[in-house]
Amino acid sequence: MLCAVIQMTSTVKRPENLEQAAALLASASSSGAKLAVLPEHFSYLDAMDQMPAVAEPLKGPTVKFLASQAKKHGLWIIGGSFARKSLDPARAYNTCPVLDPSGELRAFYDKVHMFDLALPGQAAWEESRFVKNGRRLVTVDTPAGLVGLSICYDLRFPELYRRLRLKGATILAAPSAFTHATGKVHWEILARARAVENACYVLAAAQVGLHGGRRRSWGQAMIVDPWGEVLAQCGSEPGVALARVEPRGVERARRKLDSTNHARLLPRAWHGR
Repeated sequence: MLCAVIQMTSTVKRPENLEQAAALLASASSSGAKLAVLPEHFSYLDAMDQMPAVAEPLKGPTVKFLASQAKKHGLWIIGGSFARKSLDPARAYNTCPVLDPSGELRAFYDKVHMFDLALPGQAAWEESRFVKNGRRLVTVDTPAGLVGLSICYDLRFPELYRRLRLKGATILAAPSAFTHATGKVHWEILARARAVENACYVLAAAQVGLHGGRRRSWGQAMIVDPWGEVLAQCGSEPGVALARVEPRGVERARRKLDSTNHARLLPRAWHGR
């Protein structure tokens, strides 16, 4: 299946964000893609402390937009993420929905790991003050393979992906908005490492450029194969990267070297595999 990762520059201007997303989804579809991944907070991106105020219910405007696009183009869409209402008005979930070509919501994942970081000379990022962390791992079956869901900062936690692999994932989706400062040194390394460790494809969509305020994202959305090769990659502007995702690619990589079969820290989980 031909898959697409989408790179956007989202801001607080929701109509413009949705117009941009619609154009890039149309581009992916016209190129033959059957599955597309949007970046984190594709429909609205603001400072972290402002996101709870714009949180939506699960089947609110963002998911309705995605459903209409999925039906229009006959696409599976991994809808990046959006701020989803929780019972705490001061904190929202950061939620990744998955829509099938009929527009049905097939799964959703709430980001588990919060980006709490203080870089020298920069204001601290305190995502946990404004976002509730999820507590479950999610996979969804697609014609391309079983997809394990994650969001952005999750990329730094290999144990999450190992457990997705344990659940049968052959593809790992990582819609992101990596900061420019961390992305330029770690983004590609992390995406390729998660692919190699688990012998899975990684579909890493991304935000890029300036979003207003102090938010600036690195970009370089990419598709990585199970051997760690970057098959397709965006540059420093919004766009689409396309590559073919094949079960045979996973099988070939796992025949060559599948280190997950040698894991010793989860002996019962791996017994008999």
